[in-house]
Amino acid sequence: MELITMEYITIIIAVVALAVGYILANTIIKKQANSNSKKIIAEAKGAADVLRKDKVIQAKEEILQLKSKHESWSNGKSKEIQRSENRINQKENTLNQKFEDLKKKQRELSQKNEHYEDSLRRLDKKEKDLEKSHRQQVEQLEVISNLSAEDAKKQLIEVIKNEAKTDAIAYVNDILEEAKANANIEAKKIVVETIQRTATEHAIENAVSIFHIESDEIKGRIIGREGRNIRALEAATGIEIIVDDTPEAIILSGFDPVRREIARLSLHKLVTDGRIHPARIEEIVAKTKKQIEQEIVDIGKRTIIDLGIHGMHHELLRMVGRMKYRSSYGQNLLQHSREVANLCATMASELGLNPKLAKRAGLLHDIGKVPDNEPELPHALLGMKLAEKFKEKPEVCNAIGSHHDEVEMTSLFAPIVQVCDAISGARPGARREVAESYINRLKELEGHALNFPGVVKTYAIQAGRELRVIVGADQIDDEQANKISFELSKKIQEEMTYPGQIKITVIRETRAIAYAK
Repeated sequence: MELITMEYITIIIAVVALAVGYILANTIIKKQANSNSKKIIAEAKGAADVLRKDKVIQAKEEILQLKSKHESWSNGKSKEIQRSENRINQKENTLNQKFEDLKKKQRELSQKNEHYEDSLRRLDKKEKDLEKSHRQQVEQLEVISNLSAEDAKKQLIEVIKNEAKTDAIAYVNDILEEAKANANIEAKKIVVETIQRTATEHAIENAVSIFHIESDEIKGRIIGREGRNIRALEAATGIEIIVDDTPEAIILSGFDPVRREIARLSLHKLVTDGRIHPARIEEIVAKTKKQIEQEIVDIGKRTIIDLGIHGMHHELLRMVGRMKYRSSYGQNLLQHSREVANLCATMASELGLNPKLAKRAGLLHDIGKVPDNEPELPHALLGMKLAEKFKEKPEVCNAIGSHHDEVEMTSLFAPIVQVCDAISGARPGARREVAESYINRLKELEGHALNFPGVVKTYAIQAGRELRVIVGADQIDDEQANKISFELSKKIQEEMTYPGQIKITVIRETRAIAYAK
């Protein structure tokens, strides 16, 4: 029992000890927890105070920055407003100044207007005084001359009529001289064209080509035994071959430039090959004819391609190519036709017409100079018939036929072609002038001036378009120099034929010379 009681007591004591230990432990834990919580709370409060103070400081700094920015912006706006006010004030002052200037100018204009009106009144008064004085003078002249004003007018009219008749006669003489000069030029042109198109018994430069050879030994081979080779060559080409004493040259004579070119090329091939006999001659001439015909067609094609012309008949193409072997006064016919075509296109564009049609008419205006046969027609009419035959437009045909006034002009292209043809032919250097006649004209021009007394020297310059006359200063005075200039111009107009006009300059000078020794 005691043992059991002791166990119970021990258990109770243990339970009580556990309970007391639990209570003590719980109490201690609570005290520690309270102590820790207070410590944590105190730390949290301290951290919160520090954070609050930092935020307050940061907020104050941001407020200061915003305040500074606002003050800067406000200051900038104030300055800009101040500048605007200054500009406005300056413009206002400028406008006020201009307004004052306008008022001043208005006052000046008013004064000038009053002065102008006064001047007009004075002029009116002077005109009336002049009219009155003129009437008085007329009356006095009538009394002195015993002539009325009407009679004096009649006499003055008679004098003016006589002077007008003299000037008219001089003008008629000028026209006659010009007509003679143009007739002479046209006659030369017709002669050259006729020689090119028709066989005659006279040979000139336009009917001759020169074939150069390296040595005179080749002449014998070209002639052949008993002249067989040269006869075969003449028969095949239709060109007369002249082998004379001219060193290293053979003359090809004929009026068809295409045949002369065939003969020249054939001779060149034969001499280069070395085999010269009748059979070889016929073979080479036949090949050369084909080559030239193809070259003529190629030239025609290249020409219309260069000019931008399309849809031309093959025969007209061939005639355009044949123009390369024709010339007029030394001017190549194809080059002349190309110039006329370009000039016509430019002029038609300026006038608002079709430039392509004008260019076509300009290129074809001289095709009558290169026909295959030789009809007895002027080249303008022949060219018009050829253009009509190959279906060219009526405007083109009329322009071709009327560019030398053989037919009436019915379109605006006709005068354009006529004018451009004259421009191309009259261009300086386009056509040759016979040197002998040119020199004689200059000598005659200088000779007329030398016939005047007091003339020391004369010089014809600028191709005869200006005459410088030097007179002696001790023999001729200024009035006599003017008289020489006038009389010399009249004499040249009456006695000479020349293109354009001639400027006459009379030079009178005095030179004082001394030497310092």
